Amino acid sequence: MKKVSIVGATGYVGIELMRLLHEHPEVEIKDLVSKSSSGRMLVDIYPQFRGSKLAEKKLIPLTDFEVEASDLVFTALPHGVSQNIVGELYGKGTKIIDLSGDFRYHDLDIYEKWYGVEHKFPELAAEAAYGLVELNRQQIKKADLVANPGCYVTASLLGLLPLIDFKKINPASIIVDAKSGVSGAGRSLKENLLFTETHNSMKAYSPGTHRHGSEIEYILSQYLEGAYSGDNSAESEAEAKALKTKAEVLFTPHLIPIKRGILATIYLELKEESSQAEIRELYRKQYEDEYFIQLLAEELPEIKNVAGSNFAQIGFRYDERTKRLIIVSAIDNMLKGAAGQAVQNMNLVFDLPESTGLEATALFP
Repeated sequence: MKKVSIVGATGYVGIELMRLLHEHPEVEIKDLVSKSSSGRMLVDIYPQFRGSKLAEKKLIPLTDFEVEASDLVFTALPHGVSQNIVGELYGKGTKIIDLSGDFRYHDLDIYEKWYGVEHKFPELAAEAAYGLVELNRQQIKKADLVANPGCYVTASLLGLLPLIDFKKINPASIIVDAKSGVSGAGRSLKENLLFTETHNSMKAYSPGTHRHGSEIEYILSQYLEGAYSGDNSAESEAEAKALKTKAEVLFTPHLIPIKRGILATIYLELKEESSQAEIRELYRKQYEDEYFIQLLAEELPEIKNVAGSNFAQIGFRYDERTKRLIIVSAIDNMLKGAAGQAVQNMNLVFDLPESTGLEATALFP
């Protein structure tokens, strides 16, 4: 059995990790680290663990945490805070999966521009493997530090990846209109997230300025430049330039009055005519062997069909009149968009089947 620990155990992502790992057949939860709740029993904060093997688990402060005793540590902390903790824990023989935004960018100028935080560990940022399994599986397997992607980013990239090598697309035309449940904002108390503020309402926020927009654009541009293909030949570089090396993404997130789930509707232009059948073949080739990707033919994705699972559903429509493509992607923001994806990454790092501990279907109703 592998021993794993969670730093930042009492947030929404931390508790989802705990729930998944508690049922995982190949791991044992060793330590639960929390700054705000250290010294308290887990069941005093989350009573749903009564009767489980975690019922008597006490939350400990970071000062009492012996990182060397764990095979892997999840850091589920806010950006800016996480980089300092990871910097302290790294290099002690333990694998780390970080769920903040602190190690998702190799280009720290972009990170510092969008996050407004100085990055103190450029060498770790350069070494971290980007943790979208369907994009970066081989690097993740070998990594000591994995940067779990953002939730909006996961939904958007999974919808877009099959098209990136498609010569007919215009990668400067991407528009992502995404909706998320309230859990995406975390567990901290905020007036705009109160029940009476969100119920029976819907709103856009941070249009064009949300950090996840920069992450989508950055990873797509890296892909176009060959960072994830392993092909850095002059020919591939020329092709990337012909495609327009830098992707451009206009991203607007919305808050909707549900607890969990993301629905991303993505629009992009094609340079020449295509067809529903041609595009479907691109998606089939990309995802036919991906267990967690459900490619829909006639119907379109709905949040209720993925909530509570690590699955992503993707559907699309090609509009012949405008030569535009409409892609719809749905995930659970707390699972495939956070904790579930982190466990999928852990399975890769431990050389386990990716689906281990993650085979639960969506909750319904």
